[in-house]
Amino acid sequence: MRTSLRKSVAFAALAMVAATGAARAQGEIKIGEINSYSALPAFTEPYRKGWQLAVEEINAAGGIDGKKLVVISKDDAGKPAEAVTAANELVSREGVALIAGTFFSHIGLAVADFAKQKQVFFMAAEPLTDAITWSKGNDYTFRLRPSNYMQAAMLAEEAAKLPAKRWATVAPNYEYGQSAVAVFKELLSKARPDIEWVDEQWPPQGKIDAGAVTQALLASKPEAILNVTFGADLVKLVREGNTRGLFKDRAVVSFLTGEPEYLDPLKDETPKGWIVTGYPWYDIKTPEHDAFLKAYQAKFNDYPRLGSIVGYGTMKAIAAVLAKAGSTETDKLVAAAKGVEVDTPFGKIVFRATDHQSTLGAYVGKTDVRDGKGVMVDSVYRDGANYLPSEEEVKQLRPQG
Repeated sequence: MRTSLRKSVAFAALAMVAATGAARAQGEIKIGEINSYSALPAFTEPYRKGWQLAVEEINAAGGIDGKKLVVISKDDAGKPAEAVTAANELVSREGVALIAGTFFSHIGLAVADFAKQKQVFFMAAEPLTDAITWSKGNDYTFRLRPSNYMQAAMLAEEAAKLPAKRWATVAPNYEYGQSAVAVFKELLSKARPDIEWVDEQWPPQGKIDAGAVTQALLASKPEAILNVTFGADLVKLVREGNTRGLFKDRAVVSFLTGEPEYLDPLKDETPKGWIVTGYPWYDIKTPEHDAFLKAYQAKFNDYPRLGSIVGYGTMKAIAAVLAKAGSTETDKLVAAAKGVEVDTPFGKIVFRATDHQSTLGAYVGKTDVRDGKGVMVDSVYRDGANYLPSEEEVKQLRPQG
């Protein structure tokens, strides 16, 4: 009798806990977030701070229809298989309404494929490969950051003005680097048919032999170089290139190098005059950015990186989609995301219905050294909407139906 009584009490207690949990769940919206925190902390830690600030602001303002956003975050360690495992756990065990994040392009593609197979909404935060929204685009995947095509178009516009005719490229040998080089070459050759591509260097990501790469580039005698390396590889390339005179009297156009994550470690070794995309947070004077900068510095006692902007914008975009959808059902989220407008520190952006790409832009400027630190100068914001193909062109690039 006592045993059965104990069981009854235990079941009643479990039922109460379950009911309480369900009630709590009704008052919140779970978001699954995945990124390469341990593999690339220089970018992903500021990114985490960015989304934490956004979630805090969203919840302080009443959440979404009175429901608070709760983020369940996982580290993919820079491995596609781990990212897919994490996505599966978030959906099946945690019951998240949607998935967001990823940094590396090949990981973004893996999670996008998971989203397609499992019919889960995926907001890709940082991957840059064009395949995410074009050749391998799907109904469930949307992307925040300006793509390789967009940043290549911004850079090619400036590169075409250079007198240089002999060009060489150096890029990490994986999806992002391959995509960036291909689209830059295509766009610059279109603008300048007289250009000759004399060398391509493909170091493995994170494992560059900077001496060998520098020597090979020097041997090809280019008049200009496209650089796509970043992080520790960029530091090694710059150091070796400075030592051997690779950048002397030679134009360099470089993806992402103006982002503080990659510019700060170069310190006084920063080469002067590179044409770059980046984030000169210290020189942006707009009401939207001022408000973000003030809030970020107040919370973290630190300055923002580009990752901070991406993390913040990702959660603000998700909140806008949820508010417009009025639901956490996947089909309603997908419908709401098409054409949704989002306020960001860079101004208002839109997610295009045709290819699910946001119109977030980037700053284009030149590298310089100020007080012993690498900075961007002569920076201009380029609106992403002006650097995307037309809807008709996208139909040729993206699977239809």
